[in-house]
Amino acid sequence: MTAKLKKTVVMVGMMGAGKSAVGKELARQLNVPFIDSDAEIETAANATIAEIFTRDGEAFFREKEAQVIARLLDGTPCILSVGGGAFLRPKTREIVTERGVSVWLKADLETLWHRVKRKDTRPLLRTENPRQTLADLMAAREPAYTQADLIVQTAPDYAIETTAEIVAKTLAERPDVLSAAQKICKDHP
Repeated sequence: MTAKLKKTVVMVGMMGAGKSAVGKELARQLNVPFIDSDAEIETAANATIAEIFTRDGEAFFREKEAQVIARLLDGTPCILSVGGGAFLRPKTREIVTERGVSVWLKADLETLWHRVKRKDTRPLLRTENPRQTLADLMAAREPAYTQADLIVQTAPDYAIETTAEIVAKTLAERPDVLSAAQKICKDHP
């Protein structure tokens, strides 16, 4: 028996939560495409996210990001990973809820910091105290993330495959999203 994805699953959450890694594995498990909205934006703009932020500012970037997400939601159902700030815009949340289903990969601050502290590709963390900036971003963004359709708590000791299985199990509880789910991990909540 195979699973049939009926709506695009939009992975939301903080940078370092695992949206791309878990999203790719989930797409593999469900045999559907994986798309990263940041990669789509970079391709369309022929520039990196950091370059767009520097050249055009965050407000411009967020507007273009919303346009790309809306376009992708109109396509074939897939797993879509979006940037950490994408879900903050009420209009983007509304479009995601109307056309897809959002999954918040919820991770604690220590896990996030461990995953992002050595990367210099995060324009919002280019501050004097990036860990505090991450904590501040997390506090500011969590109210928007709590509005996600589904919430999956991640754990630093879970393998990517395990987290993807937990997301698949959670999606399987929504017949409007995923039907006839195949093997889903029963060892995890």
